[in-house]
Amino acid sequence: MKITFLGQESGDKGCPTIYATDRDTYLVQGWRVGDAEALADMDVPDHETVVEVPRGLLRLASPEA
Repeated sequence: MKITFLGQESGDKGCPTIYATDRDTYLVQGWRVGDAEALADMDVPDHETVVEVPRGLLRLASPEA
């Protein structure tokens, strides 16, 4: 898989980041969600995970970005 950096919320290392892939998908780096109630409401399968990112990060995935 080849990835292309699209951006991040700030210049700090480890902050939420978004990448495009050559598979027409996105990779999102964010904060691990550990809130048991939120995870239970989402019914997340064992082979998946959930991360939280600021709303502004998602605009970087827009074709206009």
